[in-house]
Amino acid sequence: MTPDFSKYTDGLVPVIIQDYNTKKVLMLGFMNEEAFNKTKQESNVTFYSRSKQRLWTKGETSGNFLLVKEILTDCDNDTLLIKAEPTGPVCHTGADTCFKENNSGFSLQKLEQVIANRKANPADSSYTSSLFNKGINKIAQKVGEEAVELVIESKDNSKEKFLGEAADLLFHYLILLQAKGYSLKDVEQVLAERHK
Repeated sequence: MTPDFSKYTDGLVPVIIQDYNTKKVLMLGFMNEEAFNKTKQESNVTFYSRSKQRLWTKGETSGNFLLVKEILTDCDNDTLLIKAEPTGPVCHTGADTCFKENNSGFSLQKLEQVIANRKANPADSSYTSSLFNKGINKIAQKVGEEAVELVIESKDNSKEKFLGEAADLLFHYLILLQAKGYSLKDVEQVLAERHK
């Protein structure tokens, strides 16, 4: 499968990057044949930069690479869809995607970034920072407490209380993951392996 680079006068085909796990559209770039071949060979997305007039591997300066999982062409063979796993924020603004409508909303990934920031840059007024300061035993204890509270609320019929406790458990679970040096992506990989 090789796209038809001759369809465009500049020899560049548009490339849509989609998160392999979340299916979120991350960015749009362009590839010439050399960038396409390098991407296939190295399994890191490499574009052709129109402003720099050279090949540009996403993450070459930031370390936020796009690891190729699947490459598809469209029905006209003149546009690529690359499903990739980002190793960090994709947009130069620090967001997970270059598309603003997605940047403005809430996501577990954004919450995870906030928690990581509270761990790296503690603030006296932050509840999350205070948990990190108390150590792994206190964090694990909080996860246990929230799990029990969720179980108790699941036996009743209050949607608000049940979802509130579910949110509390998920929040503290993300803190525990961060305290142990892991992320949601690590858990997703385990689930993906099990799904096979």
